[in-house]
Amino acid sequence: MKNFTSFADAGDYKALLQQALEIKANPYGYQHVGRNKTVGLIFFNPSLRTRLSSVKAAYNLGAQAWVLNAGADSWTLEMADGAVMNGGTQEHIKDAIAVMSQYCDVLGVRTFPTLKDREADYSEEVFRKIMQYATVPVISLESATLHPLQSFADLITVAETKRKERVKVVLTWAPHVRALPQCVPNSFCDWFSEIDWVDFVITHPEGYELDPKFMKGARIEYDQKKALAGADYVQAKNWSSYQQYGQVLQNDPAWMLTPEHMALTDDAKFLHCLPVRRNVEVSDAVLDAPGSLIIQEAGNRTISMQTVLHELLK
Repeated sequence: MKNFTSFADAGDYKALLQQALEIKANPYGYQHVGRNKTVGLIFFNPSLRTRLSSVKAAYNLGAQAWVLNAGADSWTLEMADGAVMNGGTQEHIKDAIAVMSQYCDVLGVRTFPTLKDREADYSEEVFRKIMQYATVPVISLESATLHPLQSFADLITVAETKRKERVKVVLTWAPHVRALPQCVPNSFCDWFSEIDWVDFVITHPEGYELDPKFMKGARIEYDQKKALAGADYVQAKNWSSYQQYGQVLQNDPAWMLTPEHMALTDDAKFLHCLPVRRNVEVSDAVLDAPGSLIIQEAGNRTISMQTVLHELLK
């Protein structure tokens, strides 16, 4: 592993998953890997789980960590190549990232899409510049299109709780009060469509189809109730339209997950990346039910990050 930005960087996912389960069983047993190493974390947008789990993962490995909020804790960064910097930006991204690379052994970066320009977002303009100028391995803490650490944590959660060899996993769209990006569902598809012991189904209203390159191997079902039938795991998440980029086409509250929906499943476990809008995306009754894995899933964010750091630092 040279960098970690998508499922492709996981390589042999079975070996990586096994390493994650071993690290979870013995979280402080690999501190020699991080000793005298520093993990840098730069955030271009707010975070709770990613920020805290990444710092904890570094400490578990015996490494130090620093965190920078771009533009708030630092100078305002200029992104454009060849810019005449006579406006509001004070430092160019090429200088800032090159300097940050001097201060760490691995650099974790969280960016966010504009939801206005699909071509710019899906070309990962900002993240590509960071990869270009970094001289240390880079970990995606979420980008304009993907959130691989979340999907890896989801996979760990499913692997450690599944009750049978082959499971049906359903990703269902959920209503929301805002237009949200496709990063989490794209990444969930990127991972779970490749897992050979998963039957993977995506359900959403028509018009919310994701980028086809992330839906390979998945079955699309527009009838949410049909999709949920017999499911072993249900992941709920809102996203805005990919085709009519960033638009909210409809927000039917009937798509909010309730106990009545979960009754259609095979006593399915429930997943959500958090934060969640309670009683908008998912009802309290589902989130607080015994089958809800949302807190265990969040805990596994430390394990997914710690495993990736282990692979990059070793």
